[in-house]
Amino acid sequence: MTPDAHPLPPELHSWLLPRRARLAELGVTPSANEAVWLDRVLIASDFAFDTLQRWPALWSASLRAAPRPSLQLPADAPAEWPARLRQHRVQGALALLIGDVIERDSVDATLRGCSELADTCIGTVLSAVQAEVAQRYGWVRDRAGLPQSLVVFALGKLGGGELNFSSDVDLVFAYPEPGSSDGARALDAEAWFVRVGQRLIQLLDEVTVDGFGYRVDMRLRPFGSSGRLALPFAAMEQYYQHEGRDWERYAWIKARPAAGDLAAGAQLLANLRPFVYRRYLDYGALDGLREMKAMIAAEVARRELAEHVKLGPGGIRELEFLVQALQLVRAGREPALRQRGLLDALTALAAAGHFTVAVAQRLAAAYRFLRRLENRLQMQADQQVHQLPEEAFARSRLALGLGFPDWSALYAALGEHRAAVGSEFDRLLAPRRRAAKASALERYWRALPGDGDVEALAEAGFADANGCDAALRQFAAAPVLRALSASARVRLDRVLPALLHAAGSSHAPDVALPRLLDLLAAIARRSSYLALLEEQPAALARLVDVIARSTLLSDRLAQHPLLLDELLDSREVELPSAVDALRAERERLLSTLAEDDTEERLRVLNEFRHGVSFRIALAALASRQPATQTARQLAWLAQAVVEAVLLMATREVAAQHGPAPGAGMAAIGYGSFGGAELGFASDLDLVFLYDAPADALSSGPRPLEAPRWYAKVVQKVVNLLAVPTPAGRLYETDLRLRPDGAGGLLVSSVDSFAAYQRERAWVWEQQALVRARPVAGAAVVMQAFERIRQSTLVQPRESESVDGEVVRMRQRMRAERDRSRPTQFDLKHGEGGLVDLEFALQAAVLAHASAHPELLVPRASDDLIAMIAAAGIWTRAQADALRAAHEFLLTRTHECTLDRRTRMIAPDAALDQARAAVRAGCRALGLDFADVAS
Repeated sequence: MTPDAHPLPPELHSWLLPRRARLAELGVTPSANEAVWLDRVLIASDFAFDTLQRWPALWSASLRAAPRPSLQLPADAPAEWPARLRQHRVQGALALLIGDVIERDSVDATLRGCSELADTCIGTVLSAVQAEVAQRYGWVRDRAGLPQSLVVFALGKLGGGELNFSSDVDLVFAYPEPGSSDGARALDAEAWFVRVGQRLIQLLDEVTVDGFGYRVDMRLRPFGSSGRLALPFAAMEQYYQHEGRDWERYAWIKARPAAGDLAAGAQLLANLRPFVYRRYLDYGALDGLREMKAMIAAEVARRELAEHVKLGPGGIRELEFLVQALQLVRAGREPALRQRGLLDALTALAAAGHFTVAVAQRLAAAYRFLRRLENRLQMQADQQVHQLPEEAFARSRLALGLGFPDWSALYAALGEHRAAVGSEFDRLLAPRRRAAKASALERYWRALPGDGDVEALAEAGFADANGCDAALRQFAAAPVLRALSASARVRLDRVLPALLHAAGSSHAPDVALPRLLDLLAAIARRSSYLALLEEQPAALARLVDVIARSTLLSDRLAQHPLLLDELLDSREVELPSAVDALRAERERLLSTLAEDDTEERLRVLNEFRHGVSFRIALAALASRQPATQTARQLAWLAQAVVEAVLLMATREVAAQHGPAPGAGMAAIGYGSFGGAELGFASDLDLVFLYDAPADALSSGPRPLEAPRWYAKVVQKVVNLLAVPTPAGRLYETDLRLRPDGAGGLLVSSVDSFAAYQRERAWVWEQQALVRARPVAGAAVVMQAFERIRQSTLVQPRESESVDGEVVRMRQRMRAERDRSRPTQFDLKHGEGGLVDLEFALQAAVLAHASAHPELLVPRASDDLIAMIAAAGIWTRAQADALRAAHEFLLTRTHECTLDRRTRMIAPDAALDQARAAVRAGCRALGLDFADVAS
């Protein structure tokens, strides 16, 4: 928009004339284009007119965006500091004002510039003040003898790098360590830093003949206005751990060290991160934010602040609450959302799917409009103003200065942006409206354990109403409920009837109820989980559906309530498409942890493993993807975990005994792990190989020969995978497929493994090699394993010999493991089941790999079926039927596992068809497993 797009009203033109003349007398003589800009500046700001009268040369400097001189506070002239500070701040503010009004700078740049100007002033004053105090009392030094500095934390808009033109600054003071200063007149650390803080506030805040620097607000410090002005870091951590409230978490989202020891400040913020961001979806924070907003709304109504661009409906505060509420709820699990600036946070929330791109763009546009309007209100007289003007002349100046033809056009645009903010705010944070009349289930629950009409349960859909009633009465009388806080009990009383209603409407009400009560008993004392259920009614129905359909997921939720975050996230969460995606997620979670913090890394790995497997299970339960894809994802997940654990174990052994001797070690996945067909409750079949001379020694202070060094690593891997943590266990392992089985060494050298496969391995061990693949460790050892596997499997074999051995092995296995009976079929071990198909695939590779080495590439069953057909061993029709049979059997196996049922199903036409396809495929290879004795 050009500066003169709208003609000036006559009264405004008359008002401008003497101001132009006065500045001309002082030497402000703009060119023709600059004259239009000067008019806009004068219309927008009396502060600018006053400042240009004092320093006329600033007009040209501000137009050129010339670099401002640095703020100098000479140590030998402290009396000059207030004037120098104020002049520096005013001159910087004028340049920012002019850049905004002539539309040289975006609103983002103006907010950033205001923040940088404040940072410069605060940092420069702090340095001068600390040197001044140290001259009298010496320095407070840390344990290493180095001088300590006060750390000034910026909160609010300064913390977010989005400071208003004439805002106050929200500051908190802290220092790293207690102690005493080393001067002749020593002070203890707190007294020293309090003196620094008081002097800093005085220089920034005090009004002098030159005006003020920055209004300082210290009320966000621990214990507010009654708290100590400066605290050591340990006391800060103690306060927020035991006393911190939700509104303080909200405030510290934007916190950053703005002056002083920035590195120490960053470390304190890292230590406070668990206070600000919970590890779970923290819907409990919403009630605290609602209470804050209700207080503000009451203040708005009392003081008639509806036209307040910050506190009024659809204003800046509602938009801040909306964005920061989502950060509080979700950023504990999603670090990308931990942004200080509101616009950066909006972008991150949209990228994560919490806002649509269109909504995020509308909110960003609203924020920029509101912040520019707020700045123009404050630029008028350099005052902290948020209320729209009532006087017509002031309204006209404001509208024209912002490029609108008149007040009505400006106000209409403001209304559109307020409406966009208000609708999104109401969707998330508006006070919950509850039905005026309690439902029958609410009345029933509130009457327990003494009263309550069981008929309410029958009407809700529970077949065994009396049994459910007894369970609910027992739960209502449980000690865990008596120990609840008042707020938690209120939440439970709201949530439980809704759960009862959803359970009664599920496909298995009587199954769902006891599982729900187990879950509630596990989470009752964690009010945030109850809040999560209360805030997400649609997701609550998903919870009940999953619990009714899956014993496994129900048990995992009760054991690890953190998984509720996965279940109740309403977004369609993207499932892993390759192992690389899981590696990236794993590294993002582990990247902030110390390498030697094994306990914490294991906890995070467990949360990662259980969270991802839970998401995969939900997709399987909802039939959102094929069972083969589910099995692959579970195998990729296990691989990502084993990689991390092997690295942890290797580092621990290296720390004790020196770096690994030789070329390193690799973990080889066998069985369903190697074949990328893992189940939800599978253990991991692993074999470990290393490449080093037997007499090689590690080079540490306690050296070990190679076999013992690598055996220690294997023992640690097995222990780390199985060790219980607060977030559960990772995996059980099975090492019996190693050379010589349970009696063999835990780890084999590459050479001994090759010799074993060449000279002593049984046919069943070569069968196992078909699905085996390296999953973690040294690349050179993984490559060596692939060479050994290939050379073993490509050996020419007689088909009849292979078939006879495979059939005999299948006969022994079925005699031991097949639990099929006339009314139930064993999906894994039954005739025509998964193991028959697995044996057929292995036999085909053993018999034909010498002629078709391409058969050695795939490991997964569906890929092997396709490759065998491509080699002409099966017809395309046989392969299609076998892939369908495999998918059917695997799907039904997952269903059984998810409900903790044995892998047995009743025969039906679909099962008969799948078994017939497996039989036909086996017979085409000369394998007649149908004759194997049961």
